[in-house]
Amino acid sequence: MSLNAEQLLALGKPDREFEELLDRREPYIILDDDFNVPRLREQEKAYMKSVLNLSKPNPEVIEVERRIPVRDGTSITIRFHSPRIPPNSGSPIFVMLHSGGYCIGGLDNRIEDCRMFVEKWGFVVINVDYRLAPEHPFPIPIYDAYDAVKWAAANALELHANPAAGFIVGGNSTGASLAASISLLARDEGLSPPLTGVLLSVPTVIYPSVIPEKYRDVYLAREQNANAPYYLNRLNEVFQAAFKPDLTSFLASPLLHPAGHHNLPPAYIQICGLDPARDDGFIYDNILREAGNKTLVDIYPGLPHAFWAFLPQLSTSKKYADDMKSGISWLLREGKQTKE
Repeated sequence: MSLNAEQLLALGKPDREFEELLDRREPYIILDDDFNVPRLREQEKAYMKSVLNLSKPNPEVIEVERRIPVRDGTSITIRFHSPRIPPNSGSPIFVMLHSGGYCIGGLDNRIEDCRMFVEKWGFVVINVDYRLAPEHPFPIPIYDAYDAVKWAAANALELHANPAAGFIVGGNSTGASLAASISLLARDEGLSPPLTGVLLSVPTVIYPSVIPEKYRDVYLAREQNANAPYYLNRLNEVFQAAFKPDLTSFLASPLLHPAGHHNLPPAYIQICGLDPARDDGFIYDNILREAGNKTLVDIYPGLPHAFWAFLPQLSTSKKYADDMKSGISWLLREGKQTKE
């Protein structure tokens, strides 16, 4: 989807309902002069605790945690969300990757989506607790997440899953960035069975300092939305300092893969107009389509990064939920068609 500079900037005009709700809401994360990753983790955990108190487990969804090995000889935790009664044809697989700038977050961040994916489509969801920076800087979180994907591919039978019915990886924000990198790793290494879809919800696919010159005239959101709620540039500077990425590696900047972006699975992309990462989504969508891949894009004008997680009462949050269901259904359909 190609938009010119004027159209992109118009998407950054704040939504009126959002502005009214924001004035009445306590901030999710408080950024004072002394904030750092440990303090951000505590704030995020407190917020997630309040969210979980409102969450109701479904007795038809089995939830079990276990450790799996990763490439450096240690292990990480994953949580399975699976149907008590699997579909007759076997469950599709969804590998869920949480957000948090590679520094915060965990297994509870997307728990409602994990449960909904099981309830609606019979997925076996593998929710990955990849290790975090600064204790585990680049590229450890990325390789942890990819090793979980490879483990799922190798253990589908044990999971009572059928990758031919769907094998999707994704998440929102950092989870989407991880999924973009993993789709490239899986293609390069010939993962078998292959991924059939990628969920890229508000992804970041390039660091501003290494954006290619050819995209600079449509890479406007970093400046326009620098101080937008929920994704402040200042916050990302703290995350980047802790993560210590190689900015030119496709593992950190999926847009920069030296071999290009051909032969990738269908991608469902969600883009927020008031998001500093807005133009990452548009640019990556164009790159994927130009390389011959299938994409589906939903846009939320005037709304900030992952608004649905912080303002569920917003009317557009219901649209987001409906779009997500349609987008996952599209990935399942397109993945089967691509394999055929």
